[in-house]
Amino acid sequence: MKPITIAIDGPSGAGKSTVARALASRLRYTYIDTGAMYRAAALLGIEAGVPLEDESGTIALTERMDLHFAPGDNGTQRVFIDGRDVTEALRTAEVTRLSSPVSAISGVRRVLVSLQKRMGAGGGVVMEGRDIGTVVFPNAEVKVFLTASEEERALRRWRERHSKGDNVTVEQIMQQQRERDQRDSSRADSPLAAAPDAITVNSDGMTADEVVDRILAIAEERGAAIS
Repeated sequence: MKPITIAIDGPSGAGKSTVARALASRLRYTYIDTGAMYRAAALLGIEAGVPLEDESGTIALTERMDLHFAPGDNGTQRVFIDGRDVTEALRTAEVTRLSSPVSAISGVRRVLVSLQKRMGAGGGVVMEGRDIGTVVFPNAEVKVFLTASEEERALRRWRERHSKGDNVTVEQIMQQQRERDQRDSSRADSPLAAAPDAITVNSDGMTADEVVDRILAIAEERGAAIS
């Protein structure tokens, strides 16, 4: 049976990465974290000293970037740029801060959307981001808009960052989250939005495994061949 494409969109902190990774593992599909791709573009800009205002310079860096994913230990995924493992570097506070503005640059999106389409062309992928079901794979067999309450999303981010020694408060994260949500949903190119035929899943009070089970049920409801 032909493997399908599963598109998961939603705001930051909704649990997309955790759920998509677990779902791909269950199905033995390829997991593609598109957010990491925009983080990679932001990292290159930082390293090269190219400011956000220099959009042509940022686009040029992205066009030259050789990016690929590889499996890591215990079901994790590693991200490589030009053969260099940048997985940890992509999660620094500075990269996190710049990834959303970088993703709003149309030329950067053009380059990375093209790469995403090539990565998922054969199906058998779980791809998560903010425009997967609307722009990257509008014909995906399964589209899910994964969300959660503002408070729940902020608390999840706080736990993640607190575990890494970051003393940021929940209130600070919530403010950053609101700013990012506004930026992502109002940008002119590929704004964050649920595809018309996507099913919304609110992950409040649900474990990652429960969300995965729900998405698998959605796939079966839609007649997808899930083995």
